[in-house]
Amino acid sequence: MISKKDFKKINDYLWEIPKSFRADMRVPARIYVSEKMLEDVFRDKSLYQLINLCTLPGIQKYGIAMPDCHEGYSSPIGGVAAIRISDGIISPGMQGYDINCGVRLLLSEYSEKETKPYLEKLATEIQKEVPSGLGRGRQIKLSIEQIDKILEGGARYLVEKGYGEKEDVENCEANGRLEWADASFVSIKAKNRGRDQVGTLGSGNHFLEIQKVEEIFNEEVAQVFGLFKDQIVIMIHCGSRGLGHQVATDYINEFMRLMEKYKIRVPDREFACVPFNSNEGQRGLSASASAANYAWANRQMITYFVRKAWKSIFGEKSSLQLLYDVAHNIIKKEKYIIDGKETEVAMHRKGSTRAFPPHHPEIPQRYREVGQPVLIPGSMGTASYVLVGTSQGEEAFYSTTHGAGRTMSRHAAIRSISGQEIIKKLQAKGIIVKCWSLKGLAEEAPEAYKNIDEVVDVVHKAGLSKKVAKLIPLAVIKGE
Repeated sequence: MISKKDFKKINDYLWEIPKSFRADMRVPARIYVSEKMLEDVFRDKSLYQLINLCTLPGIQKYGIAMPDCHEGYSSPIGGVAAIRISDGIISPGMQGYDINCGVRLLLSEYSEKETKPYLEKLATEIQKEVPSGLGRGRQIKLSIEQIDKILEGGARYLVEKGYGEKEDVENCEANGRLEWADASFVSIKAKNRGRDQVGTLGSGNHFLEIQKVEEIFNEEVAQVFGLFKDQIVIMIHCGSRGLGHQVATDYINEFMRLMEKYKIRVPDREFACVPFNSNEGQRGLSASASAANYAWANRQMITYFVRKAWKSIFGEKSSLQLLYDVAHNIIKKEKYIIDGKETEVAMHRKGSTRAFPPHHPEIPQRYREVGQPVLIPGSMGTASYVLVGTSQGEEAFYSTTHGAGRTMSRHAAIRSISGQEIIKKLQAKGIIVKCWSLKGLAEEAPEAYKNIDEVVDVVHKAGLSKKVAKLIPLAVIKGE
């Protein structure tokens, strides 16, 4: 049993379970929470999953959980692990089944006052243009050859084909493409699942929201980001759909069978893994990158259709600019100074957002002086946030929270509240709701999540990322 007395308090927002807690731990376990929120962490198995994370071969410094952490598959959602490439492993379960689930934010030049009369019509037009819901795809199916080009080219490939602007690529994590992707390592079953889903929203906690900038916390950074009070913005939150889920399934199943070959022992089979530098590990990395590229292409194509809907309401001269696009379920190669020397690691982020500091070479030139935009989506009907990366974030491998984090399972949420009740509550707040399924709404009830304001407050006060702006929803478009 883990209890509060097992934690060492490092500061008001950081707690550590020492390596001595369990014999197989290679590094300490760290969790970013307030003392009040720490009590909630004992509700599920997330702490045990975090400790299991700390046993993995090659893990560096400590395993980390963010304030939105909750029980997931293998690793807690909100988990971060830096695995040394030279002698460590790769574990697909540690990035989750929705590879490169992520967020992008589109900025308009209009205020709430200017757009209010058109909101209902705009929401209806967006819902018409962007298919959403479990398994829902577009009417046109791409060929396997076209899918291969998307898997290896990501968002960049679609922009080159005319489905976006060059700034869309610049303002995207990894420029919307991981270069080590190889479509030949993605199964035909996965490719077929993705043929009609490029430019679709999906189900679960994915959403598309018309929001307004409610509050500015940092005027200087907001100005660099192009944000102003009462501005209308559009947030897109989705991932790699059925294709990414199949890639994760394929490699988790394969790696489970291979652990005996490599004599790897893990405390939970869900951490199925192989050596990073093995042939199988490199195949898994390339397939994961391919699914990540598919997700960036998916968000890019959604952007194309949202812009189409926008122009149909506000005219051809109106535009939506991409502030940034960032992933929160991903395995990527990054470099850090560890024990005095530069070390290349496989960053496993699961329900955790990258947050690079000012002057980091991997962020766009226009944001280089202030730091990377960080996008934190809220639960349905609650606030979302724009933050900025900091140099202090290096202590968490430049990672921050990814959302509110669940406190209630989807089944429990359905039992506790109906979709119709949620619509009434949101409409009472003046929020327009477009959804194909009342059951899907109930699963994502705001009551099923932690308080997003408290979660963001922790990473702000811990210095992992700093608040720039608070966004509130005016219209929510959801899948099933």
